[in-house]
Amino acid sequence: MSTEKPVRPYDGPAGGWGALRAMGTALVKQDIPVKGMATLAHMNQPEGFDCPGCAWPDPKHTSSFEYCENGGKAVAWEATSKRCTPAFFAEHSVEELSRWSDYDLEMAGRLTHPMRYDAESDRYQPVTWDEAFAIVAGHLNALPDPNMAEFYTSGRTSNEAAFLYQLFVREFGTNNFPDCSNMCHEATSIGLAASIGVGKGTVLLSDFDLADCIFIFGQNPGTNSPRMMTSLRNAARRGATIMSFNPFRERALERFAAPQDPVEMATLSSTPISARLYQVRVGGDAALIKGLMKVLVEADDEARGQGGRAILDWEFIDRHTLGIDALRDDLRQTAWDEIERWSGLSRDDIGEAARAYMRASRAIIVYGMGITQHRRGTETVQQLANLALLRGHIGREGAGICPVRGHSNVQGDRTVGITEVPSADFLDRLERRFGFQPPREPGHNVVTALEAMIRGEARVFFAMGGNFAAAIPDWQATRRALRDLALTVHVSTKLNRSHLVHGREALILPCLGRTEIDVQAGGPQSITVEDSMSMVHASGGRNRPASEHLMSEPAIVAGLARATLGARSKVPWEQFAADYNLIREAIEDVLPIFRDYNARIRVPGGFHLTSSARERAWTTASGKANFLVFAGLAEDLTQDDPDALWLTSVRSHDQYNTTLYSFSDRYRGVHGRRDIVFLNQYEMTKRGLEAGDRVDLVTIASDGVERRVRDFEIVPYAFPDGSCAAYYPEVNPLMPLYARDPLSFTPSAKGIPIRLVRSARATA
Repeated sequence: MSTEKPVRPYDGPAGGWGALRAMGTALVKQDIPVKGMATLAHMNQPEGFDCPGCAWPDPKHTSSFEYCENGGKAVAWEATSKRCTPAFFAEHSVEELSRWSDYDLEMAGRLTHPMRYDAESDRYQPVTWDEAFAIVAGHLNALPDPNMAEFYTSGRTSNEAAFLYQLFVREFGTNNFPDCSNMCHEATSIGLAASIGVGKGTVLLSDFDLADCIFIFGQNPGTNSPRMMTSLRNAARRGATIMSFNPFRERALERFAAPQDPVEMATLSSTPISARLYQVRVGGDAALIKGLMKVLVEADDEARGQGGRAILDWEFIDRHTLGIDALRDDLRQTAWDEIERWSGLSRDDIGEAARAYMRASRAIIVYGMGITQHRRGTETVQQLANLALLRGHIGREGAGICPVRGHSNVQGDRTVGITEVPSADFLDRLERRFGFQPPREPGHNVVTALEAMIRGEARVFFAMGGNFAAAIPDWQATRRALRDLALTVHVSTKLNRSHLVHGREALILPCLGRTEIDVQAGGPQSITVEDSMSMVHASGGRNRPASEHLMSEPAIVAGLARATLGARSKVPWEQFAADYNLIREAIEDVLPIFRDYNARIRVPGGFHLTSSARERAWTTASGKANFLVFAGLAEDLTQDDPDALWLTSVRSHDQYNTTLYSFSDRYRGVHGRRDIVFLNQYEMTKRGLEAGDRVDLVTIASDGVERRVRDFEIVPYAFPDGSCAAYYPEVNPLMPLYARDPLSFTPSAKGIPIRLVRSARATA
């Protein structure tokens, strides 16, 4: 990494010329300045391919410029001219590559051949596809129990590949589907389902054009879903009130310059986004939301007591909900001094935000992983649902709840069956359609899969995309468990850390990327994806594949299934691999919400999977939307430790999930390094620390295990008291496997209790 001064404050807006320069730099870095621009012209366009980055929906193709900075970087990374060939692996041992940075690993370029790990030489060596499938099949068929295999899915996997994947795995005999959603938005899937009957959002992109008020909780759109900034900018410019709640004063929540707007670009101007940005304490979101609701309930009590107009939407509440009395009782008993203590915000600030919400006829509540990745993330999601229900903002145009998903098809994978707890109805339909009896017992999620590995009960790990070894918590235990497996297999486009943290046998299976032409026996194919707002649309690549040896994900799954299941399989794998239309017909048979699937994806923009809650049809056990009480305000694990801090992990701006595009974080002014911890001046002074001091971060753990990351540099930053931040995945070793939400099993990546200790380097 660079030794330059790590922080140079950034004074510009989000977006603007900085975004265009960064995207151009990414294309040049991958040696595709011309090819890259030609490829981008087809992204998010009719007959083109869907962005391989975030899951934010596309507008109705009103411009040829339907991509953002980070989408451009994602395309550059995939469409790169660099190649990671068998010659590369012959030159570099796994032990050597393990010392490379994550950035340098991916900069090796696109994988070109299936590879098998050779322990004697400590190198990956080329293998044929048939040999690779036979190796996997041999391991799987040798297991005494199918539940000793774990099948991971990344959010980039298409609907077609995901459906075939779950079909193969269930015919094999297990529901073990640890999935990337387990680590990010599982709290949404569990929390909203209990509150409103569906584990997805209730808004469409068009609702942002109608909303009077938009509340944003724990979401940094400028980095994680930059195309969202167009909707926020348009809303701000027409007078909608935007209130943001985030420990950081994220630049995109302050002001944004649209690269598509020639006036803003020419005049170097920008649009203010948030009317107010409230810096909530790390882990204080539930207290904040309860404070907002308390203001609403108190104002409603006062208004109705004086014969005035109610603040709460009682017609909606009485007709559509249950549990309002228990919620109001809890809010009345919650003390303001405790709300202020835990949220880090004053009663006046919370009241100001609540009054803006009261004035809105149509309000949208947006949230991201700053809400979900906590020990009580599911319950916090339910408090946001409560907030929406109090004012009747579910099932109304211009209003609703909007969880911002991460990867481009993480939501679609869930819809087509990637879940460890499938419904009985889904399994019944699967059995009727394909004629085999799928397993009925729940399978493993990410946390329980890792626990099974640690206990020695899992022997095979198969990953459909992703960078599992980097993304998981508690590296000391979990990476050791991965290395003890009999076989690890990764379907990938580029080299990453997971290929180096491998089992006794290991395979790398290279697949086509989203940007590449997919030709099968039935001709050119398209795949489909579902975005954050349940819009399903087709995606077809335009570029020549990076290697003639690549296979598509559906073809890989079909080949693996044929090799493993053989003649006993009841599924026409060869036909499915040849023609993805047949896969979509099967999806429609099993999941009727996909009616007329093949016809509807041929309409530009695709089609919407109806949300029952948007229609005010409540598919909960009670048949109503439920107000659910959050007991207390937070989980206090540090009250007896005066030196304790709550650490939140964050992405840099030049990062997507575990992929690093550089070592810089432009909007936070950080350049050339990632070994830093953000801390405010009060907390620095309290500990006798100064800018540039080196510290170790040590988890406050309850199991007696020391978890420590070493030699991080203190960077002063405007951040709430009692809180600090550092980059993901570098601080994943600090996150105990036990530190998870008991309802969703989501690891608490956004709330880790730690203390700072001067590093050995600093004291030497």
